[in-house]
Amino acid sequence: MDRTLEDRVAAAVRSWGRWVPRWQPGESRARTRPCRLCLGSPLLGHAGLDTDVPHAVGHALSTRLKRITDAEVADYTEKNLPTLAAELGRAEERTRRSYRPQEGLDPEFEGLPLDPEPEPGAPFLFTLAGLARDSSRDLPPPPPLSEEAKAALRIEIRLADECGQHAVALIGRALEQYRPEIRQTLARHVEPQIQALMADLQRELNVPPLSG
Repeated sequence: MDRTLEDRVAAAVRSWGRWVPRWQPGESRARTRPCRLCLGSPLLGHAGLDTDVPHAVGHALSTRLKRITDAEVADYTEKNLPTLAAELGRAEERTRRSYRPQEGLDPEFEGLPLDPEPEPGAPFLFTLAGLARDSSRDLPPPPPLSEEAKAALRIEIRLADECGQHAVALIGRALEQYRPEIRQTLARHVEPQIQALMADLQRELNVPPLSG
């Protein structure tokens, strides 16, 4: 296995381990939709974070690992897929000229909704996601592709996808050795907070009703 990839996986796990002690259950925003990044993630499965773990805790590692996958695919694309690389470059130039509130977020916040769910009967005056969409609409459309370029792009997208799948498989193998360390981090910092929440809930349920 590529030692550089192994080193990056180790760094991601260490970074996640430094973040976990700062996690607080009350700071996690309630979700109304499944997280597309975490739902069914094979990497979370390899890490042992796919069941009975608060979403925010798993998401914080998932996003760090996604950065590694994205970097592998970007490097492969730049070196081997000229049509796709050119299209991505044009797309990046367009987004660089628009409002991007999702840029510069810490890994544990990547991929999460930009705005909280609106309260019934109290709509937002504006949302960050809406501002981002509005700024993108003001940009001119990209030039059309020729049929040859479209055919080449379809092939290169498939190759990039295969590269991503290969990277995920390698990252998953590298993660296996860190499962004991990850379990220890959960036991030390996450499970006690969950147990405390459950104890508080149990006490509330056992409070006798006030007599009239």
